[in-house]
Amino acid sequence: MRGQVLGVDARKGVGLLAGDDGRRYTFGPEDWAQRGEPVIGQQVDFETADDRALNIFPLPSVPVATPVPAVPATPAVPENVRNRYVAALLAFFIGTLGIHRFYLGRNGTGVLMLVLSLSVFGLLLSGPWALVDAVRYLLMSDREFAARYPR
Repeated sequence: MRGQVLGVDARKGVGLLAGDDGRRYTFGPEDWAQRGEPVIGQQVDFETADDRALNIFPLPSVPVATPVPAVPATPAVPENVRNRYVAALLAFFIGTLGIHRFYLGRNGTGVLMLVLSLSVFGLLLSGPWALVDAVRYLLMSDREFAARYPR
């Protein structure tokens, strides 16, 4: 018959089995037919005599993979074909024309900077604007840049 070890008193060596027939059987250390000691929950094969288990053999168990606790993964950097260094260089060298804004997909502000560059007053506005953009792109992390300017 097959069953499962319910408990073992390590001091006395006596234990209790639950058989597949729904009955419980006691056993002593002399009934354990294998080296080692019985473990609670272990599946066994045994013979019965009244309410006693005899010739108890542990069944081979399939190792069960223990679940590994989930470790929060660091979010990956969003993939972006735009480069923040290219955007900073465009803003620094020809930023008054708004080319860096077109490069980043900000066409509305790119057109505004292009129109502003047609007058001297507009150049006085778009020049510092482009310089601030260049510095901002360089100080921005890759993750933030990719999130702010997705493609």
